[in-house]
Amino acid sequence: MVLAALLVASFVVAGLGGLASTSNVDGWYSTASKAPWTPPNWVFGPVWTLLYTLMALAAWLVWRKGGAASKSFLKLYWVQLVLNLAWTPLFFALYPMFGTPALWVGFVDITALAVVLVFLIRKAFPISRLAFALLVPYIAWVAYAATLNLWAAINN
Repeated sequence: MVLAALLVASFVVAGLGGLASTSNVDGWYSTASKAPWTPPNWVFGPVWTLLYTLMALAAWLVWRKGGAASKSFLKLYWVQLVLNLAWTPLFFALYPMFGTPALWVGFVDITALAVVLVFLIRKAFPISRLAFALLVPYIAWVAYAATLNLWAAINN
């Protein structure tokens, strides 16, 4: 049941993010200046689906261990999930109203997310090596996404 709840929480965040980005991906973002290393739009959905699944599995593995370290990890897990949830509307939905400053606010959020993920991954390592390994692709993708965000903020 806990794994199901963690998966549901992850996919609620994904769904809400999708709502914030859907109209804007084909709107302002379609004509925005993008980094040369930006993948095609269709890549983002499958990658995020995998990452949300992996992060829920990692949280479940840590939860199963129990104890103070697991509780500390799970608190940080919810913080990263909130930062993750905030990024999409900050980056995509606020741009039409606020322009480039919205992209910078998105960059601050994704940078904070990356920092929290570093701490989260460090907390996972002694609790569950598998949870640690499942979170590595997430931090890698967030770091990559941060470069895309920074390029957009500088060039739009």
